[in-house]
Amino acid sequence: MTELRKRGGGGGDPDTADNISDKEAESDDRLGLPGDGEGEGDVDSKTDAPDVPVSTADTDNTPECLNKALKGLPPRKRRHSGHTALQQRGRAARWKNYWIRGLLSICMISGFFLIIYMGPITLIFVVMCVQIKCFHEIITIGYRVYRSYELPWFRTLSWYFLICVNYFFYGETVADYFGALVRREVPLQFLARYHRFISFTLYLAGFCMFVLSLVKKHYRLQFYMFAWTHVTLLIVVTQSHLVIQNLFEGMIWFIVPISIVICNDIMAYLFGFFFGRTPLIKLSPKKTWEGFIGGFFPTVVFGFLLAYLLSQFQYFVCPVEFNSDTNRFMVECEPSDLFVLQEYTLPAAVQSTLRWKTVTLYPFQIHSIFLSSFASIIGPFGGFFASGFKRAFKIKDFANTIPGHGGIMDRFDCQYLMATFTHVYIGSFVRGPNPSKVLQQLLMLQPEQQLGIFHTLHSHLQERGLLPPAAVQAE
Repeated sequence: MTELRKRGGGGGDPDTADNISDKEAESDDRLGLPGDGEGEGDVDSKTDAPDVPVSTADTDNTPECLNKALKGLPPRKRRHSGHTALQQRGRAARWKNYWIRGLLSICMISGFFLIIYMGPITLIFVVMCVQIKCFHEIITIGYRVYRSYELPWFRTLSWYFLICVNYFFYGETVADYFGALVRREVPLQFLARYHRFISFTLYLAGFCMFVLSLVKKHYRLQFYMFAWTHVTLLIVVTQSHLVIQNLFEGMIWFIVPISIVICNDIMAYLFGFFFGRTPLIKLSPKKTWEGFIGGFFPTVVFGFLLAYLLSQFQYFVCPVEFNSDTNRFMVECEPSDLFVLQEYTLPAAVQSTLRWKTVTLYPFQIHSIFLSSFASIIGPFGGFFASGFKRAFKIKDFANTIPGHGGIMDRFDCQYLMATFTHVYIGSFVRGPNPSKVLQQLLMLQPEQQLGIFHTLHSHLQERGLLPPAAVQAE
């Protein structure tokens, strides 16, 4: 743990960086692993701790066109005057940053709508690109921290494990949702049949390469980085796979959760900017209770209205399925009861207040309230977790990919937590058995197995009276 504590200047914001006390450092020293008895060269020395270089995420990468457009922007006016020139420049820089964040937020939201218009294939491709970029940003931090050690094969193995995990998850997706295509292509039949064995073999190859790469003096650090890679895979790849799973349930399960997190982020920022006074959590000193509470209600209302709007279109509510005849994704279906208007009786207390007895809603709108509540109350903890990670390494942002916003991971830290909740919520309260998936599995069986299932199902339906007896059918 001391290797993670002993660092030089990290380029972080002094307002967001905590000084580590001697007591904390001593407690970390007690957690150090003892030598294994092979000689003093095998034990990681405390003097091996690397210095963290200045993060590239802390440099100004604002495009020149934006710098020129915002050059003469006046600072936010204050009631009290008499501030020094340095304070005036600081306020002007912050006000400029607010404008940059706002303009690029509008551009990103517009791009989000464009991607939705382009369809499911584009969405899957974008999710995969975001996943790779987030993985790159987190792994780059680890490489920058330990670059002086020149750990053998670290980056190569990290990307190899990323390929292995993606092969496993996307292979499972192909087998589940592209059954007709798999049955038609002989190579895909082989890959689908032995998919998990191939995935495990690929992982074992990487595991063996890691063991062979172990060198004296750096055992502990190499295991740190091995764990670093796997935790990153768990956070990024696994949850991005859940995003795609949600997408296949219907684009509405992809759009609404992402949109309400964006809405909550914007509303909490605005309420905190204009009304924020009370600090919320030490990990994020700029977050306030006013922003946290103020962002809740607009998010619930926004999610409720967005759910009403999208529930009217088959394009958003139908499960995304692959049509083997046209080799294209199909989003046409008879909407389920979840997306059909239903009449609900209001509680007596509400009836006496509003003088309404019933209200007509889409059932999905009720689900949207729970999704919005999670995005507003629990979702920000994904951001707090990311803030704690950045403070641990004294960096301001994961990267400098988006001016004014930091890296891609800075924008998606809450989205991954929301995707996991949405997937669990669908499986627990919404989704039932999927007939199309069952049919795909049946069609992949041998003919004699299919006949056995047919006779068993036929007898079962006859016993329940859903089919006439065999004698009646023969007549």
